[in-house]
Amino acid sequence: MDNALLLVAILILAVGTFSLRIAGPLMRARFELSDRVQQLLSAAAVVLLAALIATAALTAGHTHAGVARPLGVLVGGILAWRRAPFVLVVVAAAATAAGLRLLGVP
Repeated sequence: MDNALLLVAILILAVGTFSLRIAGPLMRARFELSDRVQQLLSAAAVVLLAALIATAALTAGHTHAGVARPLGVLVGGILAWRRAPFVLVVVAAAATAAGLRLLGVP
């Protein structure tokens, strides 16, 4: 019985997720957004991404992440801003954090 309930819950969540994902393109065809609203939505996306990055970089669970992780993210951010290849950005950020932790920096 528990497996059937779990399967039903998964199907309901799948249908809900698909509905939300498809609603955007379907509604976009029906509504015309002004340039100002489109600019605000673009800015909101940037702000949300920045908040996500800050939260992931500065916290580990319910505590502070230390210094090594934010510095690694900073190195990665600078390289991304300079349009370095994605692999280099990820490797440099990870190497920075790992190197600092190897040196004893929390």
